[in-house]
Amino acid sequence: MSLSPEVEARLRLYAALVAKWSEKINLISRHDMPNIWSRHIQDSLVLLPLIPAQTPFAIDLGSGAGFPGMVLAIASGIPFTLVESDRRKCIFLTEAARQTAAPVTVLNTRIEGARTAPAPLITARALAPLDKLIGLALPHLAPGGICLFPKGRGAAEELTAARRLWQMDVQLAANPLDGDACILKVSQIHHAGHPA
Repeated sequence: MSLSPEVEARLRLYAALVAKWSEKINLISRHDMPNIWSRHIQDSLVLLPLIPAQTPFAIDLGSGAGFPGMVLAIASGIPFTLVESDRRKCIFLTEAARQTAAPVTVLNTRIEGARTAPAPLITARALAPLDKLIGLALPHLAPGGICLFPKGRGAAEELTAARRLWQMDVQLAANPLDGDACILKVSQIHHAGHPA
């Protein structure tokens, strides 16, 4: 993926901050440390081409170390609200945003208690199975909005389980970094059995 030198420099600064802070708080696993760029930064960037043009702002749920929300905010310039319940991770996210000039707002709260303006774009990575994830996202999603959820090899099973609870339009996009992974673009969500 082509990045401007300025954006790449900010993302590399962010990756360095993740590595530094991970020595004290559990941001990513020690096993992933040598592969922050490929395993976390690039894997977040694969969502970038799927973001609709002119998206004014977005919400990232269960942000953790900031994947994918912080990465996408830096790369796209779209303001993101990062929702994270762990106070120490929120301190990290706030400091990383300051140092990288990322357009993010950090909310230290549980997703269910977050007070946000409904967003046209919701993202979440490695947060919950799809059936639960949709329930968490729906209260924060603006009418006509979309959710982008990276998923691994269990995506088909998760979709089957989610369709028991939800009616939705789902488009699958390939993850160019991992043949077993995909990105779910979910929209038009309604409770199963409820009219659209």
